[in-house]
Amino acid sequence: MAKRFALSAKNELHLHYLLAYHIFFSAFFTWYIINYGGDSQGYWKFGMEQVLIRGEKSWFSYFGEGTTFILWLCYIPSQLMGLSYLTGNILFGFLGFIGIRYIFVMTAELFPTNHEILGVPLFPTVFYFLNLHFWTAGVGKDAICFWGIAWFFFAIQEYKSRWWQAALALFFVYLSRPHMGQALVSGAGIAILLGSEVKLVYKIVLGSLAGVGAILLLPSTLEALRIEELSFEALETMSGVRSAGLNTSNVGSGVDLASYSWPMKLFTYMFRPLFFDAHNFVALFSSVENLVYLWLSFFIYRNWTPEAIRDMPLFIKAGMITFIPVTFAFMGALSNLGIIMRMKNMTMIYFLLFCFFLISYNKKLRIQKVEQKIKFFQERARIKAKKLQEKRVR
Repeated sequence: MAKRFALSAKNELHLHYLLAYHIFFSAFFTWYIINYGGDSQGYWKFGMEQVLIRGEKSWFSYFGEGTTFILWLCYIPSQLMGLSYLTGNILFGFLGFIGIRYIFVMTAELFPTNHEILGVPLFPTVFYFLNLHFWTAGVGKDAICFWGIAWFFFAIQEYKSRWWQAALALFFVYLSRPHMGQALVSGAGIAILLGSEVKLVYKIVLGSLAGVGAILLLPSTLEALRIEELSFEALETMSGVRSAGLNTSNVGSGVDLASYSWPMKLFTYMFRPLFFDAHNFVALFSSVENLVYLWLSFFIYRNWTPEAIRDMPLFIKAGMITFIPVTFAFMGALSNLGIIMRMKNMTMIYFLLFCFFLISYNKKLRIQKVEQKIKFFQERARIKAKKLQEKRVR
């Protein structure tokens, strides 16, 4: 892939570092889950109490949406091949890394300039963020969703040749988390309709396909989520019920969102935990990442221009359009910072890249203006020198 996208030797080396880094997190994830618990081990060892299979058990007994789909993916390597839990985390983690690689390659190829914070370049530093690797390094819905979403956006960036990859990616995302699949196809449809780089014919065809797909998926999405309508209120209720076991004041990272205003709920979802919330080392590292998100968000207003939005890569437009409704749906339902870190990891990278692109695009424009001024004064000096020489000749 590095050769196909003409990555520099330095960026290719970073991909190798990221792979080793990600494998480390698969091992760390295994240790963490074994010692502190989590759904991941239940998926691999088929100990999920909410999934009961009556009669003879087979691979396709587990095929379905949500938890059953992850069990279906785990069945052959876990039950038939007898692979260890660590091996399972490495397998799922490898898919997570492929998702990171897709985003890395598109950023390296499509971003006009880099940007530094305190002398540290954003690219490729943001791809070493702990949460980006930790939640995508093991068995579970998080790795599959992150990989599927990244693959989907990678495919629609070159939709003419990769449309079939987008369909496959949507399959995995939808069956892992139906609401994310619904948001993904809807967000992509809107981004295609708004994209200036997409020809009118493709806008009509792809926009229509996305609209039809969203409508066709809606009934099964509602059935899978066990809600009657797809609205922010229904999604908040669903998320709140499913996270109720963790949304308590007894949990170390619990927050009382019920008493918060909407702006504070949004701030909590997007930018917490901060240092004063950190109750363990994972939350401490997360607070550093959240400070970067918060800092970059201050640049949106100053760098927001119609030209920047127009020239923004399609994958970031689609990522942001998907990010917004998902954020509003989850911010009122999740009152545990650990769950918040886990759920926002699927799409938060696209908010970061959105801010990053606005900054780098306007930085490129400023550089071009400086270069034009330099050329102007150089040309002016050349003309003056020529006239002066002509006078001397006379």
